[in-house]
Amino acid sequence: MGQLNGKVAVVTGGNSGIGYATAKALKEAGAKVYITGRDEAKVKKAAEDLGVQGITADVTDLASLDRMVATLQSQEKGIDVLTVNAGVFFGAPIGNNSEQLFDQVVGANFKGAVFTIEKTVPLLREGGSVINISTAMAEEVGVANSAIYAASKAALNAYSRVAMTEFAPKKIRVNVVSPGPVSTPIFGKTGMSEEQIQGTADHLANKNPLKRFGKPEEIAKLVTFLASDESAYINGANITIDGGWHINSGN
Repeated sequence: MGQLNGKVAVVTGGNSGIGYATAKALKEAGAKVYITGRDEAKVKKAAEDLGVQGITADVTDLASLDRMVATLQSQEKGIDVLTVNAGVFFGAPIGNNSEQLFDQVVGANFKGAVFTIEKTVPLLREGGSVINISTAMAEEVGVANSAIYAASKAALNAYSRVAMTEFAPKKIRVNVVSPGPVSTPIFGKTGMSEEQIQGTADHLANKNPLKRFGKPEEIAKLVTFLASDESAYINGANITIDGGWHINSGN
């Protein structure tokens, strides 16, 4: 441990799920960690539980992102690690996707992710690391009812490749982590009933050669590795971490 001593890290959507586990892992590796989220009470509680700094920020609101950056600038000379994790999942079959669903999903997963990066560029130190959390559904598999979600993450993947090229002169690495199904609260926010959620979970787990969902902590370990100098030659990668789910998903 200690591979991130002296580093400053920011994790968006850090009050639950993969973001929470990532913030915990980065702190344990020695980083000073800031988490963000749009629910002030949840961010405050998570920050207290983790022993990190919390900033209330809604990635879909550019003024809110400006305030987040201003807060970071008032407390730090720069940041070394940016984990862009905040996002949502709402699904519908093609032919039933509404404009509201499109705006919610693309607004958080693509627009929100893009402007999180755009607005933090002045804070990113030379030699830093940007890790964007995507999904195996963006490029590896085609899961029913996920067209807009998958497309929003595929767009983020494309943006990430260009960001890697443009950030290279400052030795800032940009990588993408693409999890398969992970046990997080995201399914509980889709509006599905408990029975539907369980049915979906069972179906997805059965498609996985390991017959289970991933754990947030397993994703967090990969993010922490990519944040550290131990991965100094990994740049522009999109790493799928799904237990082999993308290979078996069509079977």
